[in-house]
Amino acid sequence: MTAPSRIRIGSAPDSWGVWFPDDPRQVPWERFLDEVARAGYEWIELGPYGYLPTDPVRLTEETARRGLKVSAGTVFTGLHQGPGVWEKTWAHVADNAALAQAMGADHLVVIPSFWRDDKTGAVLEDSVLTPAQWRDLTTQTERLGREVRERYGLRIVVHPHADTHIDSEKNVTRFLDATDPDLVQLCLDTGHYAYCGGDSVKLIETYGERIGYLHLKQVDPEILADVVARGTPFGPAVAQGVMCEPPGGVPALEPVLAAARALDVDLFAIVEQDMYPCPPDKPYPIAERTRRFLRSCGA
Repeated sequence: MTAPSRIRIGSAPDSWGVWFPDDPRQVPWERFLDEVARAGYEWIELGPYGYLPTDPVRLTEETARRGLKVSAGTVFTGLHQGPGVWEKTWAHVADNAALAQAMGADHLVVIPSFWRDDKTGAVLEDSVLTPAQWRDLTTQTERLGREVRERYGLRIVVHPHADTHIDSEKNVTRFLDATDPDLVQLCLDTGHYAYCGGDSVKLIETYGERIGYLHLKQVDPEILADVVARGTPFGPAVAQGVMCEPPGGVPALEPVLAAARALDVDLFAIVEQDMYPCPPDKPYPIAERTRRFLRSCGA
């Protein structure tokens, strides 16, 4: 008889309104670490590179004395642009991967580049990839998975994200079908997938062997309907409150967690409630209530 899978709950700087390495509207990193630990979380992600200390000795001291451990780093990539962007991409990836490795993490979350600016909403490129761009995206992502594993011992988990080319069920499944499961797994963000019309439980049940990591997030269906109707870019949609506190939105997280447990593998499930920008006193009470809610779901 196999042992039940273990879902390890964590949170991230994103849940404290942190999107950038340095921004006057964000809480200082010391406050984030203090509050995420006080809210009852044991695991964190690194967030944008440079927000937390990048010296692994110092970061280890700061996290250890708060009882925190690091589950993953995060990188943004534009791999659909082909081999020509590899060196620039790798320079960014290597810094993040080295710090994640030094902190004992096993994963690197890979987010595709936005086709429109997340602050201004300016359209940067076509929202639909050509067949050649799809080939570059899949082959370069496999290369990234191989290089990150060989050099840093980390698994990449690709994060479908609103306003990127890996977003809807159609594009997510196309991406999965075209990539090597041994090199490329998925970070399923329940909020982003719902934002783009996807069903997280269905994806877990259909592509369970590809799910390597979870981000737990919900969207407000009424605000989402307005965002979709108006074509609002992701950044302004977040400022409008499209990502909301569980259990007040969709998808319901109990069935998601149940489907994840049924995979019979160990998974990180990191809470992320996009709130940039937000008042400094807003995140902590939400984080504490969310942790309580997830415990009521058995997580």
